[in-house]
Amino acid sequence: MMRSTIVLGGLIGSLAIVFEGASALAGSAEENYRLYCVQCHGTLGNGEGINQTAGGLTVSPRNHTYAKHMSELGDDELRLAIAEGGDAVQKSDLKPPWGKTISAEEIDELVHHLRTLCKCEGPKVEP
Repeated sequence: MMRSTIVLGGLIGSLAIVFEGASALAGSAEENYRLYCVQCHGTLGNGEGINQTAGGLTVSPRNHTYAKHMSELGDDELRLAIAEGGDAVQKSDLKPPWGKTISAEEIDELVHHLRTLCKCEGPKVEP
């Protein structure tokens, strides 16, 4: 009985270290994209992630490489979708909110990464 308690305690301690370190390890936009986005949007960002190709989604994820559609979205809309989920931008409620998981700075970096994937800019904002 004592041995299983020690093993369980060690496992819980290890998990705490993993979760505590996850934020520090996921510092770059590319790493955050891999952790939080590729399941639906795919490793290439083309909307063909494992959740989509396995038939697990009723709505197709956005193709982040498609410049025509991505250039219609402002950076603020992208930030809002990342932080608060699909419902916040009148899109699928299957898109989870990540605002409590990653920092505002990491969300800004993800927006920049999305612009890199689509090789586009959002609509020009009038000053």
